[in-house]
Amino acid sequence: MIRVLLADDQPLVRSGFRALLDLEEDIEVVAEAADGAEAVALAREQLPDVALVDVQMPVVDGIEATRRIAADPALAGVHVVILTNYGLDEYVFDALRAGAAGFLVKDIVPEDFLHAVRVAARGDALLAPSITRKLIDRYVTQPLRPRTGPGLAALTNREREAVALVAQGLSNDQIAARMVISPMTAKTHLNRAMTKLHARDRAQLVVLAYESGLVSP
Repeated sequence: MIRVLLADDQPLVRSGFRALLDLEEDIEVVAEAADGAEAVALAREQLPDVALVDVQMPVVDGIEATRRIAADPALAGVHVVILTNYGLDEYVFDALRAGAAGFLVKDIVPEDFLHAVRVAARGDALLAPSITRKLIDRYVTQPLRPRTGPGLAALTNREREAVALVAQGLSNDQIAARMVISPMTAKTHLNRAMTKLHARDRAQLVVLAYESGLVSP
């Protein structure tokens, strides 16, 4: 059973998402929050698999709530997915850096929404190739000065290669084919890289790959 926390200050939005989720036999909404502080408290209390968090909320916004959840070792199993009305914007970049597993636009079709919840629960990033391309475009138009990220020097050559391919939007199977290894080995390389870079998931790997200078747009 996938346990979900809904955090949005609009009751109608929460009700709509809950109505969809309640129809699924493998998904259970365990709590609802109307602001970011409540979302963090409920995450600690309920330990959901997925927290769907709106960007703009009172008391504590979604990005700060994400940061607090990501920083709490007891909540390592909580995958935060940001909900936004605006698509890929500055909020999303901040959220990815804060530790979000990805993001969803609120006008997503129901089938894709349910699929996304299941993807997040598995620990995979919600970064489709099209989204990764937009991230790359962002770094092209507003490049950051490369900086050394935590543990970057500790990556093996194969781990570096795997992270670079993730930053291009490749799946595990595609990475395995490119590196001529098994998908399980590719996943192992990525998991070790995430540990060394203190990244919660693939989404943060993409951001770190560009911010660290490991890959260039």
